[in-house]
Amino acid sequence: MINRRMVLKSLAMLGVSSPVFGRALAQQAEDQPELTRKMIADAQWISGIELTEDQQEELLGQLNQIHSQLLSLRKFKLDPQSDIPALSFSTLASLVPPDLDESTELPRNAWPVEIPEAKRPDSNDQLAWLGIKELGPLLRSRQISSVELTRLYLERLKKYDPTLMCVVNLTEELALKQAEQADREIGAGNYRGPLHGIPWGAKDLISYPDYPTTWGIPVFKDRIIDETATVAQRLTAAGAVLVAKLSLGAIAMGDQWYRGKTRNPWNPRTGSSGSSAGSASATASGLVGFALGSETLGSILSPANQCGVYGLRPTFGRVSRAGCMPLSWSMDKIGPMARNVDDLGTVLAAIYGPDQKDPTVVRRSFSWPPKKTLNLKELRVGVLKGASDSDETVDYVRQLGCQIKEISLPRKFPLSGMFSIIEIEGAAIFDDLLREGKTEGWNTWTKSFRAAQFVSAIDYLRMQRIRRRLMQEFEASIREIDVLWNTGDLMITNFTGHPSVTMPYQLKSIGRNSQPRNLVITGHLFAEQTILELAHAVETKLGIRIGNPPMNFEPKKEADRE
Repeated sequence: MINRRMVLKSLAMLGVSSPVFGRALAQQAEDQPELTRKMIADAQWISGIELTEDQQEELLGQLNQIHSQLLSLRKFKLDPQSDIPALSFSTLASLVPPDLDESTELPRNAWPVEIPEAKRPDSNDQLAWLGIKELGPLLRSRQISSVELTRLYLERLKKYDPTLMCVVNLTEELALKQAEQADREIGAGNYRGPLHGIPWGAKDLISYPDYPTTWGIPVFKDRIIDETATVAQRLTAAGAVLVAKLSLGAIAMGDQWYRGKTRNPWNPRTGSSGSSAGSASATASGLVGFALGSETLGSILSPANQCGVYGLRPTFGRVSRAGCMPLSWSMDKIGPMARNVDDLGTVLAAIYGPDQKDPTVVRRSFSWPPKKTLNLKELRVGVLKGASDSDETVDYVRQLGCQIKEISLPRKFPLSGMFSIIEIEGAAIFDDLLREGKTEGWNTWTKSFRAAQFVSAIDYLRMQRIRRRLMQEFEASIREIDVLWNTGDLMITNFTGHPSVTMPYQLKSIGRNSQPRNLVITGHLFAEQTILELAHAVETKLGIRIGNPPMNFEPKKEADRE
């Protein structure tokens, strides 16, 4: 039986490229034993394509020949994480030779010889809110142990999760073993660096053996992937302690997953946004030292903004996605979420660089703390025309002495139409599950993925061609500046692959609650160090901090959890 999908794929192979023609023909062929020439004639009338009777006859014959070939292709099993297309997306900077010889070891951050002065806070609540740069010296000076810190975070995760819905699974047994090992090593003077003994949480699309990796959907709630994602391997090598797999919206959409909605600790009546929902919520609530999230089109920056934490979306190709759920091979990025800028740089320094598994990763150096201090007075900060009058945060860069330059970004591109890149690639990744009808709890992906089946390969390639033009024009628009300041360029820079850092700067009263407001700094490709340094200057030199959520809501009991 020839179904709609077979017809569309066959038409694409035959060069009949009109999507309207394909949809019209496929609609008629649905549940029919075979195609007829009349169906082709009706479809061409609808779409305006003209085929001779001989061409119609030839098309019928070729469709029947291709039918068996398509069936054999579908029987070939593919792994959605490791079997990526032979055609890989790359940023414009990827065309430039690497800045280090292939034999040169990529620099990782090393802890200073001198231990910064550190004093343990009076209460465990205060301890839980500290960042990596404060916790590290406490661990190294043995004022606290990793086991003690890990137990503290596990207790807080258990206490607040029934309300916040940010945890998919605790990794308690693993965490305590890793913490015990960290304490032994630190006690013996074998210090691995600033992440040694620090508990962290992983967005639950990051694989780790012996624990489920659910991707936020019920069909995978007990599925264990026997693979350690590269980013998790590197954090383990740095001595970090994994305490939890944190929630994501179903298949990386929003904050709704199979147990419910992940909540914003500033106002638990609202969601935390997504899809790195649990990573943002847990970090903001002092339930982990830091977390990893992922972004395809806003999934780090948006929940970080909602929950008032610091988030870094690295350049596409900076961090390996190996062992992580793909949604869009050409747009997915992995990045950290933390409680200060310095921590973002520390985590990125541990996870960046090639691994010979993800072919999109580029060999580019990165160091944190920076080897050379940024000269703020020479920094050219681009703001949108008119932003000086409408954006109060522009005064921050004035106070720092930066050079302000007004710019315009490309606006003529059909960005909403290009969103189909994600839907098409996602539909290919989840095609088997879609065919098997295992779509419970997919939010609106089921409809989107089905619709994506009706987009021709030619139109998909047109989107990517337009995307390359966008990349070129965006690069031209920022050629005379060093960073972009708070331009609201979320869609553009995800398509172009540029890095962005978001940081909270203000609390806005909404009824009885406060809602954080964040600003976003965007940099050139592989220029994470510059944007982090500017954000660090705003945070430290100007003292821009919003504090922590009051956590004055009554935590639900586990039995009350949806």
